[in-house]
Amino acid sequence: MFSDLGWLWSIIVGGVAGWLADLVVPGVKVGILGAIISGVLGGFLGGWLFGLLGLATTGTFGVLIAAVVGAIILLLVYRAIAKK
Repeated sequence: MFSDLGWLWSIIVGGVAGWLADLVVPGVKVGILGAIISGVLGGFLGGWLFGLLGLATTGTFGVLIAAVVGAIILLLVYRAIAKK
């Protein structure tokens, strides 16, 4: 997913993606470190899902969209597990 970006850029894009996902998913507030972690993991999940669907994630904007989608999915799963 982030192979064409440097590791620092991956953290920045992951942080932004996690922050945006945190704004979208109600009932979950993960903080700065949680946003970075959910964004980076969401980037891998989103890239994998987009690959399965045959959608290309080219450029920073495409990577950001995939990371946001993946982070939203992760936060929804986290919210469902944390409520139990």
